[in-house]
Amino acid sequence: MSITLVIIIVTVLVSLGAFNNQKIMDDLIFYGPAISHRKQWYRMLTHGLIHADAAHLIFNMIALYSFGTGLEKAFSSSCLFGTLGKPMFLLLYITALVAASTPDLIKHKDSYHFRSLGASGAVSAVIFASIVILPTIGVGLIFLPIFIPGYLFAVIYLAISAYLDKRGGSNINHGAHLWGALFGLFFTIAFIYAMGQLDLLENLKEQLKADNPFIPDYCNSITPER
Repeated sequence: MSITLVIIIVTVLVSLGAFNNQKIMDDLIFYGPAISHRKQWYRMLTHGLIHADAAHLIFNMIALYSFGTGLEKAFSSSCLFGTLGKPMFLLLYITALVAASTPDLIKHKDSYHFRSLGASGAVSAVIFASIVILPTIGVGLIFLPIFIPGYLFAVIYLAISAYLDKRGGSNINHGAHLWGALFGLFFTIAFIYAMGQLDLLENLKEQLKADNPFIPDYCNSITPER
């Protein structure tokens, strides 16, 4: 069973439980004073296991499944992380939850009115990690049968998220989307340079010239270093 599927199953089960039990929701949600004053650091992770409603949950889990399964396989390619592919994917997801919420903690550590929940920050990280490796991968627009190249989607997504976060006045945590996406971008680039054998610049050039996204052939012919 893939790590992506395990995350989805756990998230769905916990979210369904929280829909029917307010105490579960209150105990797991991101809440600055509980973290900064009561040292309930686990909330930096557990907020990603609960969602506002069924639509919120379904959208995040579809996006996670769509990109997560492919990213796990890409991470497990021998030119990336080989046998460490699945652990690296899990590390990306978990640390993205924390990274996406850290700016909120800094900003709202004493705010008794700000709460946040959902896996959107981590899902954004997974999507952007996928775009690093497969920059021309098609990303669909909500409710429209239109797919745009990943690198173009990335620019639009970051610009809109930054604008909406700065504007405020929304129940959607656009800041978490923004920081999760940026974290996924830099996490993937940094670890590929540190541990992988994929030339990202050359890969970008080759992907832009190709008709479809692809994992380079040599990725399957290199024995991972022990």
